[in-house]
Amino acid sequence: VRIFTFSVGQHNYDKGPIQWMACSNKGYFYEIPSIGAIRINTQEYLDVLGRPMVLAGKQAKHVQWTNVYLDALELGLVITGTLPVFNRTKTIDDRNGEHQNQLILGVMAIDVSLDDIKKLTPRFTIGPNGYYFAIDPNGYVLLHPNLQPKNPKFQEPVTLDFLDAELENDIKVEIRRMMIDGETGEHTIHTLVKTQDERYIDRGVRTYTWAPVNGTDYSLALVLPKYSEHFIQAKLGDDMKQAMSMETIQLDRFDEYGYTYIAPREYCKELKLSLNNTQFLLDFNQYIDRNTPDACNVSLVSRLILDAGLTAELVKLWNEQTADGIVARFVATDGGITRVYPRSAGEEWTENPETYESSFYKRTLDNEIYIFTAPSFNTESREPVSESGILVSKAVDLTIDKVTLKPAVVGVKLNVSYWMNTFMNATLKLNCKDEICGCLRNDKHVDCVILDDGGFLLMSNQDEYITLIGQFFGEVDPVLMINLVNTSLYSYNKTYDYQSVCDPEKDSKAAAGPRSVFVPTIADLLSIGWWASNAAWSILQQLFFGLMFPNLLEAAESADEDIPDAMFKESCITEQTQYFFDNDERSYSGVLDCGNCSRMYRAEKLPNTNLVFLITDAKATCLSCDPRPLRQAEQPSEGPDPCELAQNPRYRKGRALTTTKTKMLLIVEEGPA
Repeated sequence: VRIFTFSVGQHNYDKGPIQWMACSNKGYFYEIPSIGAIRINTQEYLDVLGRPMVLAGKQAKHVQWTNVYLDALELGLVITGTLPVFNRTKTIDDRNGEHQNQLILGVMAIDVSLDDIKKLTPRFTIGPNGYYFAIDPNGYVLLHPNLQPKNPKFQEPVTLDFLDAELENDIKVEIRRMMIDGETGEHTIHTLVKTQDERYIDRGVRTYTWAPVNGTDYSLALVLPKYSEHFIQAKLGDDMKQAMSMETIQLDRFDEYGYTYIAPREYCKELKLSLNNTQFLLDFNQYIDRNTPDACNVSLVSRLILDAGLTAELVKLWNEQTADGIVARFVATDGGITRVYPRSAGEEWTENPETYESSFYKRTLDNEIYIFTAPSFNTESREPVSESGILVSKAVDLTIDKVTLKPAVVGVKLNVSYWMNTFMNATLKLNCKDEICGCLRNDKHVDCVILDDGGFLLMSNQDEYITLIGQFFGEVDPVLMINLVNTSLYSYNKTYDYQSVCDPEKDSKAAAGPRSVFVPTIADLLSIGWWASNAAWSILQQLFFGLMFPNLLEAAESADEDIPDAMFKESCITEQTQYFFDNDERSYSGVLDCGNCSRMYRAEKLPNTNLVFLITDAKATCLSCDPRPLRQAEQPSEGPDPCELAQNPRYRKGRALTTTKTKMLLIVEEGPA
C-alpha cells in the first residue's frame, strides 16, 4: 500500500504527521496552496506510480488491450491497444546531480475495428455453421457470431463471457480455462446449439481448435461441424459451361429456372451490395459481363456460377413433375444460390437470401431428418399461414472419397389446408360407430394437433387454431404443454440475453419535478472562497441560460420526435426458453387431472421428422384447471441469481502486467482556502 497525502490551503497545525505518513509508505506529500491548483497537483502522483514501469524497461513495453466498446467516430465495435511512453533522458539538477528521468509522459494508442479483424478471417470456406471466436484472459469474447448488440449505433456492447455467448457445458468450461491459460488444443464434443432465430435448440457435433495469439493475451478458436471440415473449391475452365450457367440467373429466365436469389456477398470490389435482390442480381450480371475476373473474388464467383448450373438442372426436373398441395419447391446452396419454383412463389419468398445467415438453412444442415418449420407467429400485420405455407427442408448429403459434405438444402412449402385435410383423412376409421373415429374437422370431442420439436403449432383439426399456426403451444393449450414437459416429451433450456434492449420505464411528465440544485446560503454568498469555486460559476451559468433561453428545454423536448426510437431504448437482460426433444422415446400417453374433470391424451413422434402428433380430449371439455399461458418468447428478466454466481465464480486470469500491483490510499487534509 502506497499512501499519498495532500494538504489543501493554509493550516494552523503541524503538517509533519501527514508528510511522515506518505514518506514512510513509499508515497508522496503534496502541499496545495489554493483550490485552483488542485487539479494540477493531484495528478502528479502519476509520476511516482509510473517509476516502476520506467525502471522495468522493455518488460513494461507490453501492449494492453481494452474490452470491446462502441467507437465515438462511427467505426463500430473496436478494441484499443495502448502502450506507455517514458522519458528516460539524463538531466542535472542541484539536488540530485546528474540522474536519469523516471517519468511517464503518456500513453499512445491505436483503435482496431472488429470489422477489419473479421475481414482477415475466412468465412465462406468454413460453412454456415462454422465460426471463429476469440477471448481475453477474463473469458470475455472479442470475436463471436453471438456478440451482436441489438442497437449497435446507440448501445455499448456488454462484456459478454464465452459461456454466455454459447450454451454452457462442462467441456466448454474446460476449453475456456485452457484458452485463458494460453494453451493449444483440440476437442470434439456433442453440444446443444441454439438456432439463428433463437426459437429452437438442436444437438450437434462440433470440433473446437484453439491457440494463443502471438504478441497478445488473446486466444483464438475455430469451431467446425464434421461436414464443414472440407469445402468445395470450384474451378470453371470451360467458358461455354460458364456462360450457360450465367444464363440461368438472368431475370428474364425466372419462368424457366424459378425465381433466383443470390446471397449479397462481396463478389467484386466495385460491385455495390443491395438488399434489393432484383437490383443486385441485375448489377451482378452486368458487372461480370463487362469486367475481367481479376476484379472479383474468383473463389466466390466460381462457386456461385457452379451452383447456378447445378440447381438449374434440378429445376428442369421439377418442371416435369406435378404435386398437389405444394405451394413451392426450393433449393438453397452454400455458394449463395436460392431458387424458388414456380416464379410466383419466389416473389413471395421471405427467407434470408444469405444462406450463411438463414435460420432454417443452418438448422437443416445439423439434422439428418426432414425439418418442418412454421412461420414466426406475429399477432400484428400477419398474413394467413394457409397462404404462406409450412416450410419442409432436407440437407443434401454428398460423399466424395469418404468425405461427407452438405453443400445444399432442398425442400418444399406445403399448403396448410390441403395438408390438414390429407392428414385427417388418414386418421379416420372406416365404418366407425364409436364416439371417437379419428380426427374429424372441428370435432367437439377430440383435438388433434401436430407440433414441431420446439413446441410450435403446425396443424390442428380445429379451424380456430388455423390462425394460431406458428404460435407456441404453451399459449394455446397450457395444461397439455406443461404435462408434455413433465413427462419428458419436451425438455427445455432457459437462456439469458445480456445484449438486449428494452423500453425505459416511463414517468409522467406532469409529475416530474425539477432536479435538485445546490442553493447557497447567506454565509456562502459573503465568502470570497465560495465565489471562486466551480459551484458558484455553475449556478451562475444556470441562471444566465434560464433568463436568456427560457424555451430551451421545451425546444429540446420537441426535437426528441426526430430521434430514432432506438436511441431511447435501455440495455437490459432478457430470458427466453427453448424446448426440444431430449430422448429417443417415441410414444407418450397420460391423463390431465383437473379435479372436476380430466383429459386423456396420446402423443407419437413421427419418424424421420421433427414432428409429434397429439390426439387428446378437446380442450373445451375441461376448462377447470386452465393455468396461465406458458411463455417461450423473449421477455425482460433480472438475470441469474448473483448470489449463486458468487458461490461458483468463473475462472479468470486477468491481463498480464509486468510491474508489481500497487494499492493506493489518498489522504486529503483541507484547511481554509
